[in-house]
Amino acid sequence: MTKKTYRTIGATAAATLGLALLTGCGGESAALPQGWEKLDTKSLSVGYPGEKGYKEQPAAGRAKANAAVALKEEGGLRTGMVSVQLDFATGVDDADEAASAAGAGIGLGATRKGTEEVRLAGAESAREARRIDYEFTSGGEDRTPAQGTRMTGVVVAGVDSKDVPFAVRINAVKGSLSAKDLDAFVDSITVK
Repeated sequence: MTKKTYRTIGATAAATLGLALLTGCGGESAALPQGWEKLDTKSLSVGYPGEKGYKEQPAAGRAKANAAVALKEEGGLRTGMVSVQLDFATGVDDADEAASAAGAGIGLGATRKGTEEVRLAGAESAREARRIDYEFTSGGEDRTPAQGTRMTGVVVAGVDSKDVPFAVRINAVKGSLSAKDLDAFVDSITVK
């Protein structure tokens, strides 16, 4: 090999190492679909479809338990919501325990459709999570759709790189979000 070849190999290795150092051990961030915006918290970020009418809720307007929320409102009713809860349970050390705790919050009368393991973008130590799909009936209170309206729900739960449990909840009027839309929410999560 010539000196020039060694220099090229060395430069390529240095560039690769530099890129690895710039991106860190945190892994890659999830790509957001076109027209989506991002909720950002200290543990994770999640996308939401701004082009479908979802808007970030100011901190003063959201429940204390939520670190971030995006709502879709139609006719004065909340027909869709994406919320992030952090540190919502004690003694939670992994994705299974986080999913158990988050699943307990789904509520009576909900019908679970399935639970599966998912891998999220972001910090390698925190990428393992659980996805719970479910359906429930709206109670019609607090500006939610009329009592009896069927709703779709998804919870993604895990533990971030600092061992803080998280739960991302997506609720919407059944049929307003496709299976592809729900997958896009999950795929947009980046854990820190």
